[in-house]
Amino acid sequence: MALKEIQIEKLYFTISEVAAQFSIAASVLRYWESEFIIIQPKKSRKGDRLYTKEDIDNIRLIYHLLREKGFTIEGAKKYLKENKNAHQQFELVDSLQKLRQLLVDLKENI
Repeated sequence: MALKEIQIEKLYFTISEVAAQFSIAASVLRYWESEFIIIQPKKSRKGDRLYTKEDIDNIRLIYHLLREKGFTIEGAKKYLKENKNAHQQFELVDSLQKLRQLLVDLKENI
């Protein structure tokens, strides 16, 4: 296998990388971490936060609830507590929206 064919996937992301991905400040991520128990990044020996893909998925769900759906912090906490499968529902809706966009793009290019 050639070196070009090997794709190394990152295991951990810094707070600045995650913040940039969502176009939010790092301080917002630190605040969400204190408010939502589902965000628990590992910390390096220096105390730097290291986010996994699971953490990023949880942040994506919280971002969706707070910024896109307009939930308050307390409302989002309540929603997550009452809907144990909220993450699966979000992933399903997200997948369907991406599929819809793909179909719309295909239709426009025909």
